[in-house]
Amino acid sequence: MRLNRSVETMVLAESARPDVLPTARLLESGKPVADLRRPLREISNGRNAISVVAVWAWTALIAGVAVAIGTWWSVLLGFILMGPMHARFAILMHEAAHRLLFTKTTVNDVVGNLLIAAPALVPLSIYRRSHMAHHREEFGPNEPDIAFYRGYPTTRAALLRRLVRDAVGISGWKNLTPLFKALRSTQGRAIAGPILGAQAVLVVAFWIGTGAWWAYLVFWLLPWMTQWRVLNRLRAIAEHGGLQASSDRRVTTHNVAQHLWSQFWFVPYNTGWHLAHHVDLGIPFRKLPAFHRELERAGYATPENTYPSYLALWRAATSAAVEPAKP
Repeated sequence: MRLNRSVETMVLAESARPDVLPTARLLESGKPVADLRRPLREISNGRNAISVVAVWAWTALIAGVAVAIGTWWSVLLGFILMGPMHARFAILMHEAAHRLLFTKTTVNDVVGNLLIAAPALVPLSIYRRSHMAHHREEFGPNEPDIAFYRGYPTTRAALLRRLVRDAVGISGWKNLTPLFKALRSTQGRAIAGPILGAQAVLVVAFWIGTGAWWAYLVFWLLPWMTQWRVLNRLRAIAEHGGLQASSDRRVTTHNVAQHLWSQFWFVPYNTGWHLAHHVDLGIPFRKLPAFHRELERAGYATPENTYPSYLALWRAATSAAVEPAKP
């Protein structure tokens, strides 16, 4: 399926964005009415706690089995599987940033910080401020992630250059070095200290758990610096690449059909229903599929404004004959 869009951007034509709101169940903004909003915004504390435990259990299992088998291919497979694990840490951190991981704010922030964000080398408080700026006005003057979104469609060669920089660790190094530079100031140490402390704990935990001194590097830091950067860029393009500021979330956010392979690899925990998330950022990840179905029933999300796969979207994102000039 070929979506009708501008050749200069990836914004869909108005004909693919029917004016169907409000309805009896959705407000003009697309958010659900009060009676529908309440069940959709319920947070499942128990199930989310299991998700946090599970992401660590799978991390330990992948590293432990890879080292126990002790072959080059088992170590390589463990390294590769840690890319999707980093995606899971990132999305759980995203839920914590929205305060949707646990109903009690203290529990949400402590777990989100100590067990998810700090191990994943991210300061939750700074990420939260940045991410809320993204939600306040996508593509607005304070958009923190504009470098990921602008300049599409581009050429395949241009995207490949960016992905190669990610894959070899250049982007990861740029994200890692500010933590060490932050140690020069008192305020910086308060932010970077817990993160670097968490890394020290992980070094010991990986070593003791696997018996291999190098396990932290191969199964944690290197995947974070390399393949996670690739997955993160591809996901960012799939969420907002080539779009623009608008009150219509179908202009700011792509809608992509979900499949098990993509959900496993880089859009876990229902984060692929990103249009639904941007229509109502107060709905936790477990309820996003149900809310997306409401958008479909209303005629807001349609086959005409839905990419059939991420591959189809990335093809559209690399359909330019000439690389756009940098602003």
